[in-house]
Parts: sequence; C-alpha cells; structure tokens
Amino acid sequence: MIVGVLGAGQLARMMALAGIPLGLEFIFLDPAEDACANKLGEHLHGDYNAPHLLAELAARADVVTYEFENVPADVAEFLAARTTVFPPAQALAVAQDRLIEKNFLNDLGIPTPAYAVIDNFEQLVQAMQTMAYPVILKSRTQGYDGKGQALIHSSSDLPNAWALLDGVPAIVEAFVPFKREVSIIAVRTSQGDMAFYPLSENHHRGGILRVSECKTDDPMQQQAESYISRLMDALNYVGVLALELFEIGDQLIANEFAPRVHNSGHWTIEGAQTSQFENHLRAILQLPLGVTDAVGKAAMVNFIGGLPPTEQLLTIPNVHLHLYDKELRKGRKVAHATVRTSHDHVLREVVAQLSQLAEQTDES
Repeated sequence: MIVGVLGAGQLARMMALAGIPLGLEFIFLDPAEDACANKLGEHLHGDYNAPHLLAELAARADVVTYEFENVPADVAEFLAARTTVFPPAQALAVAQDRLIEKNFLNDLGIPTPAYAVIDNFEQLVQAMQTMAYPVILKSRTQGYDGKGQALIHSSSDLPNAWALLDGVPAIVEAFVPFKREVSIIAVRTSQGDMAFYPLSENHHRGGILRVSECKTDDPMQQQAESYISRLMDALNYVGVLALELFEIGDQLIANEFAPRVHNSGHWTIEGAQTSQFENHLRAILQLPLGVTDAVGKAAMVNFIGGLPPTEQLLTIPNVHLHLYDKELRKGRKVAHATVRTSHDHVLREVVAQLSQLAEQTDES
C-alpha cells in the first residue's frame, strides 16, 4: 500500500516511521527541498497546487492524507475526486478559518470563548464596547504556534494590535482565565468506530507547546470525549483529530481543533499501546484500530530552535529522543523527547531536567 502525504515535515516523518513496519510506502508532496521526511519515501518537490504533481500523487497513492491544516482545501477536494483522501476536505475547510471553526463548534453545543468578527479597525473598536479586557486578536487563517495573534490589555493597545495583524480578516476573542490547557486526541474509522487517548495536559510559552503530560483517569476525560465525538461525527471524520481545550471550573471550553496528528500526542509513541501515528494510518487504510491505553506514566518535552548534545540527553534514564533531521532555526521545532516510567515522581524529575535543558538551548 502506498500512502500519499501532503507535507513532509516532522509529523509526516513520524507517520512514516510508524507505517514502514506495517509494510507501507510513502510519497510526500512538499515545496521544501530539504523537507525532513523525504528520506523515508519519495519526495515530490513542488507547490501543493501544482497540477502535474497532484495528478501523479492521485494516480500512485492508495490513500492521501496530510500533516498540517494549512494545505489548501481545494487541493484536498481535487485529490478526493481522483483517489481516497482522509481526513475529509470539509475538516480542512472548517479548521482553516477560526470564525468558521468557532461557529461550527458552537453549533454542536461545544462551548468556546466569546468572540466577534473583525474585518476592519472600526469593528475592533466597536467590539471592545461590549467585551472586557484583556482580549486576543487572532487572524482568521494561517495561525499556528502563536503566530497571527496579539494580546490586547487596554484600548491603547488596539492600534498596534491591528497593525501587527496587517489588516487581515480576524476575530477578537475573550481571554480565558483557565486553570489548565488540555487536549484530547481521538481516532475514527470510516465505519464510525472511535478510540480515545487519555487527556494531555499542555504547557505553552510564547504560543508554542513546550510540555505535554499524559493524564490517565483525568476527571475531565469523559467531557472531552463527548465533545470530540460530536465533532468527528459531524465531520464524518476519518483519522486522528486533536481538540485543544481550556479548563475553567468544572467545564471544558474549546480553543481549536487540528484535523491531523498533533504535537501534544507525541508522548503516545512510547507512552501508549498504539501511537497516534500508527492509529491514523490504521484508520485511513481501514485497518482495525489499535489500543489507545497509556503504558505507565508518560510526557513529552519539545526542543525549539536549539538542541542539547544528543549524548547528554541519552544519559538520562527513561528518555526517548526523537530528532527531526531539521536545520536549527529560531522558533523551529527541531526535536522532542518522550519520558516513560512507572512512577509519578520520576516523571516529574525527568521532565524538569529536560525542560531546563530545553530552555538553555531555546531559540524561540
């Protein structure tokens, strides 16, 4: 079986590493000449909307998937008319626009922070007559890892925030005084069968995920599963999906969803019976889903921009290092380490040690 992937970054790389033991082959379409997954399959080098490359991908791949949600939705639609594409193009279209996404979630009874549409500066000023500071101004499209966002503390911040977004269509969103940031990762087959991973508790800095910890038996697990089930059924979803959530009191409210494998699920590679990457492939190839139970205590630490010496990291017990074969660059995710152990105190100690090393080499 040949799996076509739109994108050839680290998520595509980890997908291929999970699929090769299953006898799968991979073809990646990516505009970057040095894309880090290209050593694990054939690399079609060119734009995502290049007709000849899309035609080749559709002709050769048994199924096509994608590793990030900024692939043009019309590209997925073009391919879906010629071969099998999972997740469906509708999931891309919804996730690519924050306004459409929030409306979609609210229509399903999944709460989100209060928000308003902002198409010009005057609308921003008007919206702040009914919303309380602080708020976050977010571009409707092309936002990830904290990009396309501006925190607004008072009316004096409005002009600079609007200038920062360069006048693109946006939403303004109430700032949520959350207790925790969590995410749930789930997988769904074309027959509607679902499996859920334990919640991940996530810690960000500068809009970039730094640490995710698997939380087995979390009191919010059932509520999160209810939300993501509704979302996947409404999208007729196939594959892995991640839903990012804020915990406020005894309620979860949705931040956004990602129609793909997700950074907060990297702990599943060593920390779950079946990783999110393998289960994504199982789902899109109509294979039986693997067990999603955690194996012991698990967490993940990201390395951003810089990287401690490999030898130093590998001397730490219970650590599994994943290098992405990417050139070091400020703000770029270049590696992660997962931790798996049987003891909570060991997990905390190792995560703290890794986080300190990550901060020392951080180039975000």
